[in-house]
Amino acid sequence: MSEVVKKATRDGFGEAITALGRANRNIVVIDMDLGKSCKTGQFMKELPDQYIDVGIAEQNGAGLAAGLASCGKIPYVVTYAAFSSMRMLEMIRQEICYTGLNVRIIGAHGGFTPAFDGASHQAIEDMGLLRTLPGMTVVMPADYVSAKKLVAASETYEGPLYLRLTRDAIPVLYGEDEEFAIGKAHLIREGNDAAILANGDTVRKALEAADMLAQEGIRARVLDVHTIKPLDTEAVTAALKETGRVVTVEDHNIIGGLGSAVCELAAELGCGRVRRIGVQDRFGESAPYERLLEKNGITAENIAKTVKELTAI
Repeated sequence: MSEVVKKATRDGFGEAITALGRANRNIVVIDMDLGKSCKTGQFMKELPDQYIDVGIAEQNGAGLAAGLASCGKIPYVVTYAAFSSMRMLEMIRQEICYTGLNVRIIGAHGGFTPAFDGASHQAIEDMGLLRTLPGMTVVMPADYVSAKKLVAASETYEGPLYLRLTRDAIPVLYGEDEEFAIGKAHLIREGNDAAILANGDTVRKALEAADMLAQEGIRARVLDVHTIKPLDTEAVTAALKETGRVVTVEDHNIIGGLGSAVCELAAELGCGRVRRIGVQDRFGESAPYERLLEKNGITAENIAKTVKELTAI
C-alpha cells in the first residue's frame, strides 16, 4: 500500500504565487508580517520589487491593494483568514468590492487549523461574511494541487476574490494533470443514492465516508465544491434532483457557508433534503485540530451516519 502524500494548501499557494509573479510583473504580494506562516517568503526573496510588507496593519494593506489594482496591478493581500475577513471587512467592502477591483485576498489558516492558537485565530465565519459582499468570489481548495491550480486561475479572474487556505499538511487528493475552474465544482465520485458536498480539507473526510458507505451498498456522489460563490448551481441542482439527499461538509460555521449556499438553492428549487455538517454555531478553543473537528461532528463516521439517516427516510 503506497504511503499517503501530505502537503498543506498554503504550500501550494506559495509555489503558485511565486511562479505567477515571475511570469507577470504586475502581480504584487502585500504581506502583513506573516511571510513565514503564509508561505510568501520565496516570493519575497525572488521578487523583492513586487513584494510589500505593511506590517501588522491589515486595513492599510487592503487600501494599498485597492490603489494598486486601480493602476493595473494584480495585488494578492495575504494574512490569516481571521484578520482578512474581519479586520479588513469594511475596506474590502468599500474600496475593493464597491469598485469591483481585481484584488485577491488570501485567508491563510482558515477554519480550526490554527488549533492551539484558539478562538481568536480560528476563522469559522470568514467565507460566510465575504459571501455576502456583492461581486465577491469565495474559493477554498481541497488540497495542495488544487490550491496551485486555483491560485493560477485567479490571475486572470475578473473581480474581487477571496481564497481560503489551511495550515496543516493534508492528503494530496489530485494528480498534477487535474484541471480546475473557479465556479465549477469538481466531481470526484459518481453515485445516485446520496451526495456529499464538501470543500477544503473536509473533502478527504467526505471520501472516507463514501468508502464506508460503499461497503454497505450505498453509492454516494462526492463533489468538491471549492467555489461557494458563485455556486455551481448546475452541479448542485443535479445532486439535489438526481439523489434527493445531500449532506454538506465544511470546516466553517454551518450558518453562512457552503451548507447555507446549498440550502438556499434547494429552497428555491423546492426539491431534495439537505443536512449540514460543520461548526455548530460556536467559537473554537485551543485543542488539537482533529479533536476540534470531532467535537463538531466533522468526521467521516458522522458523515456516513448522516447519509444513512437520510437514505432511510
